[in-house]
Amino acid sequence: MPKVHKRKNGHFKCNRQSSSQESYSNHSIKKSPLAPLYSLHLTNPTLLLRPPCTPNLNSSLYRSHRLQKMGSVSLKIGDGTARFKRATICSSAVNILMLFSVISTNLFALYAFTSSPKDQHQAHIFHHPHKNISLISEQVSLILKEIDSSQKKLAKMEKELLGYETIDISRPNIANELKLFLQHHQLPLGKDSRTGITEMVASVGHSCEKSADLLSQYMTYKVSGPCPDDWSLAQKLILRGCEPLPRRRCFAKSVPKVGLSPFPISLWKPVSDKILTWSGLGCKSIDCLNKKKFLTRDCVGCFDLTNGNENQKFVKAKSKNDFLIDDVLALASGGIRIGFDIVGGSGTFAARMAERNVTLITNTLNIDAPFSELIAARGLFPMYLSLDHKFPFYDNVFDLVHASRLDVGGKPEKLEFLMFDVDRILRAGGLFWLDNFCCADDEKKRTLTRLLERFGYKKLKWVVGEKVDTAGSGKSELYLSAVLQKPARM
Repeated sequence: MPKVHKRKNGHFKCNRQSSSQESYSNHSIKKSPLAPLYSLHLTNPTLLLRPPCTPNLNSSLYRSHRLQKMGSVSLKIGDGTARFKRATICSSAVNILMLFSVISTNLFALYAFTSSPKDQHQAHIFHHPHKNISLISEQVSLILKEIDSSQKKLAKMEKELLGYETIDISRPNIANELKLFLQHHQLPLGKDSRTGITEMVASVGHSCEKSADLLSQYMTYKVSGPCPDDWSLAQKLILRGCEPLPRRRCFAKSVPKVGLSPFPISLWKPVSDKILTWSGLGCKSIDCLNKKKFLTRDCVGCFDLTNGNENQKFVKAKSKNDFLIDDVLALASGGIRIGFDIVGGSGTFAARMAERNVTLITNTLNIDAPFSELIAARGLFPMYLSLDHKFPFYDNVFDLVHASRLDVGGKPEKLEFLMFDVDRILRAGGLFWLDNFCCADDEKKRTLTRLLERFGYKKLKWVVGEKVDTAGSGKSELYLSAVLQKPARM
C-alpha cells in the first residue's frame, strides 16, 4: 500500500513501490472565476493508464487538511505531491461582476420588449399601419404622375424634332372629308376577339402633317361625285412622304380603253395616245416622249416599243454589264415563278419575263410620263408606290427581285432601309438582280459593296464597268451589275 506523509509546507507526498521509476511534471490547476477547472499535463502520455498513487482517504490527517483547504485544488503530478490553495479575492470579484452583467442584460431586454413607445408620432405609425400605407401610396402616385408628365413632354419634343406630328383636325382650313376620315370609329359590337381592337383608326402617312394644306386640298371634293383630275397633286404628296394617302368618297375619272390588244400581243404592240392620261404632264403624246432625250436614266426612248432599243433589252447585250434573262434564269435554284421589278420604267423587263411564264409586279410612279397606264396597257401589273414606302408584301414570297435604280435621295441610311426591305420579301435561294446600278464615284461603289456583303449573299455574277452616260452628258460613269443569291437563315 502506498503511504502518505505530510510535509511541513502542508503538502502530501505519495510513494509507490514499483519496478520502474516513474516521473511526472509539476503542474498546478488554478481555480477559474466561474468554476473550478482541472487540467492535467503529463510529460509522458503513456502514464494516463497508470494513475498516480492516492493518499489514504481514511487518514485523519488528510481529512483535517481537506477541510482546511476547500478553496481550490492543485495537483502536481510528477513527484507525487498534491497542493490545495485558497480562492483569491480577485476571482470572487470577477464572479460577482459577471453575475451582475448577466442580470442587468436580462433586465434591459425585458424592458425593451415590454415597454411602449413614448413618442406620439412613433405610436401613431405603429398603431395605425393603414394610415401609414395610405400616405405612402399618395406619395407614390404623385411621383408616377410626375414621371408620366415628363415622358409626355419628352415625346412631344422628340416629335417636334423629327417632324412626327399628328394632323390637327380642329384647324379651320381642314376639309370636312379629311376630318371624317381621320376620326376614330368605335366597333359596333365592342372589342374584336381576333384582333383585340375596339375602334377603327385611319391609316395616313405621318409626313402628311408637313403638307396639311395640300392634303386638305386633295380631300376637298363633292361626296359621291366625280373626283377632281388631280393625280399630279396626289403624286406630289406621295413624293413628300405623305403615303399612304387617305381614301376618298368620289368617282375617279374613267378614260375609255379602246384599241387594247389581247395578251401576249399587247406586250410589244404600240399603245394609242387616247387610252393614256396626259393631264399634268408636259407631253401630250407618246411621240413627244420618244423625242425627249432623257426622261429618266433608265428610260431613254423606253416608250418606243418597236423601233427603239427597248425591244432589245435583256435579250441582246450591249456591254459586259448587260446580263441576259436566260443566263440569269439558269442560275436560279428551284425555278423562277414570281418576281418584283423596282423602278421598272415602261415594263420591258416584266414583258420579257412574261414571255417565259414568270409573273412580275412592276413598281413605278408617273414621273413626267404615264408609266403606270402604259404598263397596264401592255397587259402587265403596275404598282403605284414610292421607294420610301414599305413594300406591301409578305416575307419571303418572291423568287426574283430586279432593280435597275435604287435612288433614295443619296442617303446611305435610306439605301440600307431599302435593301433590308428587299431582303425581307426575297425567299431563301431567290435571286437579287442589280442591273446597271450607276455609281457616281468609287466611294459610292464601296458603300454599296459593303452594304451588300453584310447580307451574306452568294455572288453568282459581279461586273463593274464604265459606260457612257445615256442622258446626253457624254461622260463615262461607273456601273455595277450583279446577280446575288440569298442564303437561308434560321
